[in-house]
Amino acid sequence: MTNEKFRGEIDTLKKFFELYCHDKHQDRIMHEGNYNIPYNNEYFKLNITLCDECNSLLSVSIRNLQNCPHEIKPRCRKCPNPCYEKEDWKAVAKIMKYSGMKLGLGKAGKRLKKFFRIK
Repeated sequence: MTNEKFRGEIDTLKKFFELYCHDKHQDRIMHEGNYNIPYNNEYFKLNITLCDECNSLLSVSIRNLQNCPHEIKPRCRKCPNPCYEKEDWKAVAKIMKYSGMKLGLGKAGKRLKKFFRIK
């Protein structure tokens, strides 16, 4: 995977985990996580504030992304040799589903407002 694609994957993880954690875990203590992620002789910085559970799961996701053996990364759910443990996979899938729906609906709402010129 190219460094640009890796950066995009990291940005997506950040966006999805932040949205989920801040919506679902606002009653938990949040910690700032500062990641310096090595990939292909380059380092990617990631600063994010999440609860312990989400920080731990994000670390697993980053590690799996770094170690992905595919040159062209498939969607994890369609991967022929998945790297996630079953429990981690369920938790990440839940985060991705929630955040994907919320972000998608937000964009659709903006398009509708624009279409009807509602401010």
